[in-house]
Amino acid sequence: MTVPSVSFEFFPPRDLEASFRLWDTVQVLAPLSPRFVSVTYGAGGTTRELTRDAVATLHKSSGLKVAAHLTCVDATREETLGIANEFAKAGVQDIVALRGDPPKGAERFTPHPDGFADSCELISALADKGDFTIRVGAYPDRHPDAADDQADIDWLKRKIDAGASEALTQFFFEAETFLRFRDKCAAAGITAPIIPGILPIENWGGVKRFATACGTPIPAWLDEAFAKAARDGREDLLATALCTEMCDELVGEGVDSLHFYTLNRPELTRDVCFALGVVPEVKLENVA
Repeated sequence: MTVPSVSFEFFPPRDLEASFRLWDTVQVLAPLSPRFVSVTYGAGGTTRELTRDAVATLHKSSGLKVAAHLTCVDATREETLGIANEFAKAGVQDIVALRGDPPKGAERFTPHPDGFADSCELISALADKGDFTIRVGAYPDRHPDAADDQADIDWLKRKIDAGASEALTQFFFEAETFLRFRDKCAAAGITAPIIPGILPIENWGGVKRFATACGTPIPAWLDEAFAKAARDGREDLLATALCTEMCDELVGEGVDSLHFYTLNRPELTRDVCFALGVVPEVKLENVA
């Protein structure tokens, strides 16, 4: 069986308890030797400073390659590139460059008068600095602001052409969704790696709300399956089985890397990785 490489996304902690949870999450998943781990911004850039601090701390203390999220929301170009400079000074060489979600209460993204107009402008400015490996977002299901499915592919090509080297997708619920998207991207001339974003379902109600906000379609069969599992008290078992099955199908179709949205709850992600053959390396001591 082909064993994929993995990467993990974390939230920045908002308080002391959350800081312990993040560190526990890192301790559980670090032995799986991820390609990198990323730390998000909150909606509307609300955790900008928390993200910066968490990235610096993880980079210094964990031994992992850390990618920092950076968005265009509510900041001037100077402020945004200033944060990028701080990452570079801290030794962080990977950035996930995103337009970002609108601030709370706003229906649509509106650029700061002195800020980047969109993610492509941000990517281009970061690429000109030459300090970073730049990853970007991709959307197998239509982004809420996209006019049609092709618009998402056109935007992704623009982001790659602006200087990004890899794309991480929004989560999805069926492997076929990603595989169709990958084929369309290849047909559009996109050659950069497109890594599927995987969301293990810790809480189905919360995931449904998240999916609705992101414009991710929810298959009727999946809603029915979790309703039945809830009656039987088997939600975790179902979540592990479904996520493992989907990842296994992706790997069988040639996907060699997976990016997990952990929500700082590592157990389900760890269990899925184990099922896929992603396990801690065992170092054997020489016996004289």
